[in-house]
Amino acid sequence: MTVFEDRRDAGRRLAAAVRDLPALSDDARVVVLAIPRGGLPVGAEVARALGADFDVVVVRKLRSPNNPELGFG
Repeated sequence: MTVFEDRRDAGRRLAAAVRDLPALSDDARVVVLAIPRGGLPVGAEVARALGADFDVVVVRKLRSPNNPELGFG
């Protein structure tokens, strides 16, 4: 398992790993989406490193109708 200094370090390493993918060609419009809490610093760093747009997707836990303590999704 890879250990990162922090989430920003993880974002920089992720950006370096995906930078040369065909989907990220110079003419592609890339948008990085991140989920709140731990994903924001990672996503922000990826977007910065790739020169991509950045946005946040807010999510919430879905509860089972038969068991409110059970979350899924």
